[in-house]
Amino acid sequence: MIEALAIRRAELADLESIRQIYNEGIADRVATLDEDPKDSAEIAEWWERHAGRYAVLVAEREGEIVGWASLNPYSHRCAYDGVADLSIYVKRSARGTRVGKPLLAALERVARENEFYKIVLFTFPFNEAGQRLYRGLGYREVGIFKEQGRLDGRPIDVMAMEKLL
Repeated sequence: MIEALAIRRAELADLESIRQIYNEGIADRVATLDEDPKDSAEIAEWWERHAGRYAVLVAEREGEIVGWASLNPYSHRCAYDGVADLSIYVKRSARGTRVGKPLLAALERVARENEFYKIVLFTFPFNEAGQRLYRGLGYREVGIFKEQGRLDGRPIDVMAMEKLL
């Protein structure tokens, strides 16, 4: 039986767990173009950019943070003020245990409360688990950017997805 999941706004005290989970995502090479693990100072700087509308949520199970998600600025241009970019990461040991869907659904509610009308995300075409999550909540593929970035020195394609809220 899977224990209950609690989702809440992240707090400063959560940053070490957020950092650890993100660093797992970096190491696994399936969710980000970042290649180097983040240190505490880098995560603190990232946290400073997530005030106000750009919420960070965490998912807890039995007092342990097992995932996090954030709304990120999509563009500095005012025309895109209602569009947020999405990040979501689940702890390696909690993947496949029903963390992603409720966490993403909660983030969408927060996005609506903060007057976002659209969420966009960028994923790797080979990240099948991520795409199942996104498609299951109504995100659609917009297209694939060929050789959009580099990962371990190799060109990598990036898929854009979106959802109108």
